[in-house]
Amino acid sequence: MADQAILIESPKEETLAVDESSFPNSCIPTTQKNIKHRSAWLSTLIAFFALVGGLGYVGFHIVSDLGSLTLVNFWPYAMLVTALVIALGFEFVNGFHDTANAVAMVIYTHSLEPNLAVVWSGICNLAGVLASSGVVAYSIITLLPVELILQVSSGAGFSMVFALLIAAIIWNLSTWWFGLPASSSHTMVGSIIGVGLANQFMSARTGSSGIDWEQALKVFKALIFSPVIGFGLAFLLMLLSKALVKYKDLYEAPKDQEPPPWPIRLLLLGTCTGVSFYHGSNDGQKGMGLIMLILIGTVPTAYALNHAVTTQDVQDFIAASEKAGRIIVSHQPAGVEAVANPRAELTEYIRTKQLEPQTVPALVNMIQDLDHEVAYYHELKSVPANELSNIRNGMYLASESLRVMEKSKSMPYSEDEWAALDNYKGKLDKSTKYIPDWVKVAVALALGLGTMVGWKRIVVTVGERIGKSHLNYAQGAVAGIVTMGTIALADAYGMPVSTTHVVSSGVAGTMAANKSGLQLGTLHRIATTWVLTLPAAAALSGSLYWIFRHFAQ
Repeated sequence: MADQAILIESPKEETLAVDESSFPNSCIPTTQKNIKHRSAWLSTLIAFFALVGGLGYVGFHIVSDLGSLTLVNFWPYAMLVTALVIALGFEFVNGFHDTANAVAMVIYTHSLEPNLAVVWSGICNLAGVLASSGVVAYSIITLLPVELILQVSSGAGFSMVFALLIAAIIWNLSTWWFGLPASSSHTMVGSIIGVGLANQFMSARTGSSGIDWEQALKVFKALIFSPVIGFGLAFLLMLLSKALVKYKDLYEAPKDQEPPPWPIRLLLLGTCTGVSFYHGSNDGQKGMGLIMLILIGTVPTAYALNHAVTTQDVQDFIAASEKAGRIIVSHQPAGVEAVANPRAELTEYIRTKQLEPQTVPALVNMIQDLDHEVAYYHELKSVPANELSNIRNGMYLASESLRVMEKSKSMPYSEDEWAALDNYKGKLDKSTKYIPDWVKVAVALALGLGTMVGWKRIVVTVGERIGKSHLNYAQGAVAGIVTMGTIALADAYGMPVSTTHVVSSGVAGTMAANKSGLQLGTLHRIATTWVLTLPAAAALSGSLYWIFRHFAQ
């Protein structure tokens, strides 16, 4: 995910102050003015047309989605615009915090001119964002209180979304201002925890839920262990490279503005491409889930259900639904009376993870109701506006209930039965857990614009502030390969990771393997911010949620 780079000084300054005493006499750090940065009119022109084209694409699809709707009340559209601006502002901040890590190696080594590197990285980020499945986006959403997700169009739902985003932006900008290396992944998780806890304290008498700690633990593990894995893999890969690759130029540090030999340039360009792509596919998803909650809450007629689901998909859904219903009925406890309120029963089950006698009958009722409703309307886009939220929430509850059941293995289904239930769950998710392409393009544009703002500070940091010697070409390539692989692995498992921490730990691993030494000041900053980010972001978001709830009932 996009995370703040390790900054060196107050943002009021133009250059980075580097402590030269920490380097050997023969290895005085490069400063920003020595970074090759010509006026590249071609790359600037490409960036301009990409921006204009992207904005045009986003605008066209928003108008297309909303054009058929009747404007009864201006308020939802004002909320939509405000929320989208804040959400994309969060992605922009993420961009200048972290996306530039992908271009740091090629710029620092003079393998590409900065303007061209940023444009190329932006294109690769866009490709990664477009190729993303949305799994990471919705893994973040599952941390939120279930009743707020179901009531996202209420005052509590909007309070949740605004508190999350504004708290994350405030903390990211604050740490950037004071030069602390914050992780936006940690910031987002901390913000979610704050909202969940505040919701639980404010709604204690109603039994509303707080945080899904089991799901949060999975995210914590990904965030904590990914830097450790990055350090270890980079350390081993650097040792392996030195033992097997006897190419002297590969182990040289950049000299003035001279680019490396072409084989090394291609290697570094390849790692930049890979890191940018996988960064987009993983990190670009952080805000997508929240943007979808915004869209569903403000204009459910257009976004509550996936209108791209075809008539054939609906027929497949009905067949999978009938099969899933038969499986669950066959294991339903005998003598259990009909459930008066299946939605409330399933909401409680998702909140507590405790299987009660009424849970399975409630799930059977929900599956049958959804089957009848979807079959009646034939297409999801034909569902009337007053039924959209009910059907979407029913699908969400059925899907999450099956997820909890499978994870806890609380039902004695066979492997074939679980496969059939997973197939049904996948069709539920296709209808509700989707990301329109225009949302992905908007996020990619915000990340790209942020990269253009933030790359200068990150380049010298990565090259000169982690180890006590300059980053050489081999170290840059190894750190890039490890970062690319770690993010790709996390993406495959639907887990968010901190790109800044993976990059930093990768560079640190190569420095340790090369016996270059590490700068303890940098490590101290990283450790301090790791400790502060979660509680600080939680306190911010919880406080904002409390304030917003008093104005939006």
